[in-house]
Amino acid sequence: MPAIRPERSIILLLLALLIVVVAVGSTYWLYAVQQRVNIWVQHTLRVENQLSTLLLHVQEAESSQRGFMLTREDSFLGPYDSFRRQWRGELAALRAEILDNPPQAQAVEALENLLDDRLFLMRTGIERRRRDEAIAPEDFHAGMVTMAKIRAQVAAMRAREALLLKRRTANDNHLGMLVSVGMAVSAVLVTLLGALALRTAHRRVAEATESQLALSDANKRLIAEGQERESAEAQLRQMQKMESIGQLTGGIAHDFNNMLAIVIGSLDIARRRLTRDIDPRIARGIDNAAEGAQRAAQLTARLLAFSRQQPLDPQPTDVNKLVGGMSELLRRTIGESIRVETVLAGGLWRASIDAGQLESAIINLCVNSRDAMPTGGRLTIETANAHLDDAYVAAHGDVEAGQYVMVSVTDSGTGMPSEVVERAFDPFFTTKGVGKGTGLGLSQVFGFIKQSRGHVKIYSEPGQGTIIKIYLPRHYGPDVAIGSVTVMPTELPRARAEEIILVVEDEERVRHMSVDSLRELGYIIVQASDGEQALEMLTIQPRIDMLFTDIVMPGINGRVLADRARESHPGLKILYTTGYTRNAIVHNGMLDPGVSFLAKPFTLDQLAVKVRQVLDAVEN
Repeated sequence: MPAIRPERSIILLLLALLIVVVAVGSTYWLYAVQQRVNIWVQHTLRVENQLSTLLLHVQEAESSQRGFMLTREDSFLGPYDSFRRQWRGELAALRAEILDNPPQAQAVEALENLLDDRLFLMRTGIERRRRDEAIAPEDFHAGMVTMAKIRAQVAAMRAREALLLKRRTANDNHLGMLVSVGMAVSAVLVTLLGALALRTAHRRVAEATESQLALSDANKRLIAEGQERESAEAQLRQMQKMESIGQLTGGIAHDFNNMLAIVIGSLDIARRRLTRDIDPRIARGIDNAAEGAQRAAQLTARLLAFSRQQPLDPQPTDVNKLVGGMSELLRRTIGESIRVETVLAGGLWRASIDAGQLESAIINLCVNSRDAMPTGGRLTIETANAHLDDAYVAAHGDVEAGQYVMVSVTDSGTGMPSEVVERAFDPFFTTKGVGKGTGLGLSQVFGFIKQSRGHVKIYSEPGQGTIIKIYLPRHYGPDVAIGSVTVMPTELPRARAEEIILVVEDEERVRHMSVDSLRELGYIIVQASDGEQALEMLTIQPRIDMLFTDIVMPGINGRVLADRARESHPGLKILYTTGYTRNAIVHNGMLDPGVSFLAKPFTLDQLAVKVRQVLDAVEN
């Protein structure tokens, strides 16, 4: 094969690069045009929504006036009075949206006259009813005719908007297809350019290698590369396994936890509202359903923990105090056949760790040790200061040298052979029988410790028991807040005075469950289905004590909503919730400083405690 001269290779590379730049630039231009068209599609949808809302409000006002005409009860006039005060503002907002559409602008003027006429007829009827004057049939007829004209006018405007939406959507789809084609062409060109560059580079490297390296040196290098490749492939397989589980878990966690939030919250409320003389079978059924839903939620949490995607809130933590406070819980969990001992080191450093997750990890390790001692034995939990030096780091490679707080769990159980130790942290690997566990206990501990920038090590031999040591990163600096596990109060915290909470949730059933739960606790609730509506609610009801918002929502997400809300309400308390999030309030696996977060699904007890904590917190 004839060699290509260097000058010709450079010319070919530059030409290919120029073609790629033109293709990518054209694709970007088409994408920008598509985005502008998409903005107009959203504009049309917004106008249709405003028209529907305006028609709904005038119909509610008409029903309100009819109720008063029949009963003479002023309580029926709420929607009428609300519409009489707000309709011009709603119409002005609609007029501002359609300034670019002269036919629609003219239709708005006509609609304004019709609404004014209808309100005049309603007001006249109310005044006559209050004076006990008879209502002439022609007045009823005039109201019906005016209302029919209003409906027809709104229908005509919506039809025009629907036509615009169809045309704009078709344009958007066409541009989207062009963008996709452009991206495909760009990808092909980039691939060809890379292949050309690699071909040229490979030829030059091959020529230099053939002229400089001896056969023996090449053989040694190939052996070393093979060993490195084998090690890299093993690490890559583990990374791909974790990434696959992480993608799978992240993909289902949000929707799955939303569904579990509905189930757990609804069962919790139902159980609290049941009378004491309820059929025990019904109560038992509710308890079984709640337990099953909680186990499903724990499974999702364990998957997130192993894939290192759970939101952590590390705080300066006194590990001795945490372990000491778990003694009674461990004795109840482990059973009486196993003797539990704790050896707590003096002068133990503070650990920078999420205390709640650390407690869960220790319990997982203890339960694993219990299963390894079916006939009883001894379980020892020990704490100590530790320093991992460069030699240790070089031998393990997945840990940084430095100072750590060590917690070890030692059992006198059956132990594990080396091949089991190597796979102990693999997800769904278990030596237990079918139905004895998910195989995620140690995987959850491993994922949590690695996400916390710590280290975990297993020492075990068959018949000699097992030692599992977890190394927690040491906290440097003042103990601003000592992490501790939240203990549920004996009485459910409730609302004080007339505290108002704005609940923002795009999933309707989850929103209704959250609203019912908060009302059960005595709070006054304002609700919104998205960020835009929430900002409107903040304008309508300025005295709101706390914003309780989902993070993952279409349009404005929860973090952006909170930032914009605090621009107009600087003292507003914020509590986030979601079934799964990665970037809005969680970065590098840790919650952003100062963020209050309640993971879905949550119980009424957890909601009550967290809401009370946020409302009672003192702003820094």
